[in-house]
Amino acid sequence: MKIASFKASSAASYGIVTDTGIIDAGRRLKNFPTLKSLLAHGGLGELKKLQGERPDHALAAVELLPTIPDPDKIFCIGVNYATHLAESGHPTPPHPMIFTRFANSQVGSGQPMIRPLESERFDYEGELAVIIGKGGRRISRDKALSHVAGYACYNDGSIRDWQRHTSQFAPGKNFMGTGGFGPWMVTTDDIPDISRQNIATRLNGMEVQAAPISDLVFDVPALIAYCSTFTELAPGDVIVTGTTGGVGAYRTPPLWMKEGDVVEVEISGIGILRNPVKDEVAASAERAA
Repeated sequence: MKIASFKASSAASYGIVTDTGIIDAGRRLKNFPTLKSLLAHGGLGELKKLQGERPDHALAAVELLPTIPDPDKIFCIGVNYATHLAESGHPTPPHPMIFTRFANSQVGSGQPMIRPLESERFDYEGELAVIIGKGGRRISRDKALSHVAGYACYNDGSIRDWQRHTSQFAPGKNFMGTGGFGPWMVTTDDIPDISRQNIATRLNGMEVQAAPISDLVFDVPALIAYCSTFTELAPGDVIVTGTTGGVGAYRTPPLWMKEGDVVEVEISGIGILRNPVKDEVAASAERAA
């Protein structure tokens, strides 16, 4: 199944994405008003029962939200592809390099990613997002994938100068509206082996990143095992698994996202996360109009 969070007529909901539209699950499953609440109560089985029903909304008529708009935790993994390690000059880390994002830094597919007033160094990072479906602590590697609800695309948009103010990445990763998440989650029954998929990022139609997911330094089971050791993972938590080589910061000259650009992250078997880029001033003026 493809499951999206969305807003229709100003009401937030979620549902099953089909070829002809979206089946509104939030309207039908009153006990599970959000996708996170559905996952927390093991409701994917109930959701599957809706698959044959008539769609309520055309996909083009809704505003897509971040796939999980309200995750309890978002873990992002730094330098986790060999090609990104090589271009950045980092040695292979002995453990995953982890930083956190806040939920209010995220936008859905189709929503603008915002370049803030404080910097012009707005970089793209196409990534795979793992959505936790079953929580747990100290999850073993061999059981890790049974805790995954599904996968989505992510653009871990980075304000590079703020990221490098210190050795801690969080300031450059949490400006409002800089992280694209979507367009939807594809459940694991449709993608039993995520390592066989490929990821690519395009800026204004030009491919700037491409790699197989199998090139991850720390794969999905390893990341779940590691993160669940120092904290308890909860349904709806998100692990953003890292970006491949080709980021704008290491190009000559650097390639920064700017007003008017369109950036896409595509993962085979999932879909395309597409976001326009706006300067904060322009975006604020548009909201005020």
